[in-house]
Amino acid sequence: MRVLTPLAATLALAFALPAATAADLPPRPTVGDIVKASKPGDWRPLDPQNTLYMELPSGRVVIELAPDFVPGTAANIRALARENYFDGLAIIRSQDNYVVQWGDPDEEHPRALKKAAAKVKAEFTVPMAQDKHFVAMPDKDGYAPQVGHSHGFPSARDPKSGRTWLAHCYGMVGVARDNDPDSGNGSQLYVVTGNAPRHLDRNITVAGRVVSGMALLSTLPRGTGPLGFYEKPEQRLQIKSVRLAADVPEAERSKLEVMRTETDTYAKVVDAARNRGGPWTVYSPGYVELCNAPIPVREQK
Repeated sequence: MRVLTPLAATLALAFALPAATAADLPPRPTVGDIVKASKPGDWRPLDPQNTLYMELPSGRVVIELAPDFVPGTAANIRALARENYFDGLAIIRSQDNYVVQWGDPDEEHPRALKKAAAKVKAEFTVPMAQDKHFVAMPDKDGYAPQVGHSHGFPSARDPKSGRTWLAHCYGMVGVARDNDPDSGNGSQLYVVTGNAPRHLDRNITVAGRVVSGMALLSTLPRGTGPLGFYEKPEQRLQIKSVRLAADVPEAERSKLEVMRTETDTYAKVVDAARNRGGPWTVYSPGYVELCNAPIPVREQK
């Protein structure tokens, strides 16, 4: 007959018990609870001069530009929208767990520009002095000395160099380019639809983020060509139009608000994501990655 020693019996009992139970974590407010309890001052409307409406056959995608980080690029994207550059072009790429890209599929005979510039100087980083809204997170990050949020955008910075930049989180919109860092002008854009490719930070200009309509992009059929490009014209989804919200009649604008990321309420949102409570959660790491800190958006009341 097998006899357990006191130590073996203790170990056997430890392995027989669950690692933790829901009762181990006290109940805590969820992100939903905090959003529900928020005040009107915790929210801001989108700036019509820096908001794009991309109209697809399936609905509207709303993109907020980030002029504090990309003043030149944002200005050129506004110019492209105002000359109706994107109208009738297409979504040309959908790469699994990576990005969806749109622009002119004809590389040999691309659509002519009017007032928009053909090249815009890369804005991979900008001086920290240009960012007046940064709020740091205490959580460590493998891609930057410091991360946090600025006016509704996930951002990172290096105090030693005095530079800051937007991070490649889900829903962030970047400017496609060739090998030349200054070859992107905003006429080819992409949105992150997969796991955050933070290795692209400081290598591509990030111009803003999708605040509404991500499901219209992330669920598109994956392209079968290299890097997820669509190989046949019929696979592409045509863009009906891209307009600045300021150029759309007010009655036709999307009534959206973004939570102010410099508020105490948003700090509570991030803390709720960092320290999840019971009864469903068994283990809470007490940590949240930059790209897993949600930035709430709601329709205006």
